[in-house]
Amino acid sequence: MKTRTLFITVILILGVLLFSCGTKDTGQENVDVDAIRTEAVKTHIASLTEVLVVLPSPSPTLTAEPSATPTVGVTATLETPAVANPCYNLLWIEDHSIPDGTQLKPNEVFTKTWFVQNNGGCAWAPGFTFSHFGGDLMRGKPLEFTEPIPVGAKREISIELVVPSGINGLIQSSWRMTDENGNFFGDTLSVNIVVGTVSTSTVTKAP
Repeated sequence: MKTRTLFITVILILGVLLFSCGTKDTGQENVDVDAIRTEAVKTHIASLTEVLVVLPSPSPTLTAEPSATPTVGVTATLETPAVANPCYNLLWIEDHSIPDGTQLKPNEVFTKTWFVQNNGGCAWAPGFTFSHFGGDLMRGKPLEFTEPIPVGAKREISIELVVPSGINGLIQSSWRMTDENGNFFGDTLSVNIVVGTVSTSTVTKAP
């Protein structure tokens, strides 16, 4: 009887021990699985957090349209000096009086006459003026045309001048035609006189 009781007791003790071991192992396994799952969830959440931190949030400065000021046809305006109509022209043909190198006295009054042609493409209109262009004025006055000079026409142009006083040597006076706006055109017509003792060989023709 005692042997049987002892046997049953041993069996019960072994069963309890086996059950305890099995329960501990299973608990340990459950604890390890839960820990692994917890770590996995944490890692996943951390990875999501890192992605959210790395990715920049949309910024208005990146999507804003650049402001551009349209250029409205800006053109530089350059002022050009007034010039005579290119179809106006004058051709010097010859001197009809007071050839270059003519010797005159101070205060002597004389008339210089040039023979010219309108060789341009347009007629000279009334109001065109033969005006002083350079050199000594010699008290000359502008000559205003009162009638048109057609294309190809030849005319004499005469100006009354006075020999300057107190000057010896070569004296020159230059004249040119101007349109109604005062713009010069055509050949320059000159008068070259000598006052005093100057060699006429130094006088140069300058139409």
